[in-house]
Amino acid sequence: MKSEEKNVALSPVTGGEPAPRARGPGRGEGVHSSLFTPHASAPTGFYTLFYKEWLRFWKVNVQTVLAPVLTALLFLLVFGHTLRNVSEPYPGIVYTSFLVPGLAMMTVLQNAFANASSSLMQSKMTGNIIFVLLPPLSHREFFFAYLLAAIARGIVCGAGVLLVTVWFVELRFEHPLWIIAFALLGSGIMGVLGIIAGLQSDKIDQLAAFQNFIILPLTFLSGVFYSLHSLPPFWQGLSHLNPFFYMVDGFRYGFFGVGDVSPWLSAAIVAGCLTALSFLTLWLIRKGYKLRH
Repeated sequence: MKSEEKNVALSPVTGGEPAPRARGPGRGEGVHSSLFTPHASAPTGFYTLFYKEWLRFWKVNVQTVLAPVLTALLFLLVFGHTLRNVSEPYPGIVYTSFLVPGLAMMTVLQNAFANASSSLMQSKMTGNIIFVLLPPLSHREFFFAYLLAAIARGIVCGAGVLLVTVWFVELRFEHPLWIIAFALLGSGIMGVLGIIAGLQSDKIDQLAAFQNFIILPLTFLSGVFYSLHSLPPFWQGLSHLNPFFYMVDGFRYGFFGVGDVSPWLSAAIVAGCLTALSFLTLWLIRKGYKLRH
């Protein structure tokens, strides 16, 4: 009896009931197996990882929030001053008012991408990604924690741009639900792309190449600084192949009630891209792409 009593642990949660003994990893299981097991952990793991990613950018908000807002304000001052006499992009809408939603959306997109991509890449470089892989997190919890943190940073930065610039230009809010919808969809796509870039990149220069040769050109050529109708027909057709254009145009439609294409078409294309990229990213995480080693 004494030997049996030594092997029984009393659980404080079950009121004195014998608690199951802890089991170590089975044969063939490595330290990286937790993330890739099919069963999910308690919600605490997801909230903890999300909170960790939130604190990661909020603790240095001067760099991660105030700096992007200041950059957008400089864009507004430079372009608003030099192009203030150009013809109205839309009837009754001056250029500076037209520019602000584009700058806000550009800030949302760039910061949502930066949050997820830099976090994963730096964790892989420093080796502390092991502390994310060891807990019994499912691939879905891993994905949504990084994604929602990226969306949060993008929304915070975009809201900061609007709060600062609204004192300098006149803005309308014709369809606020479209504003919220495209802000969430756009930051979601960039958060997913950031996760993909973070998984793919092992060094800073690899991530910089992804951002400088893919993200930055698509963002600047998405209609942030101009209306699509001001372009020649060839470039108009080419712009329709850029999914970033639909994010910016749909977001701007929420302010003024006019756009280059229908907001329903923009929403369908953006939502379709987000869904496809999310399934791809979930598959990569489940397979442990560049995470197991």
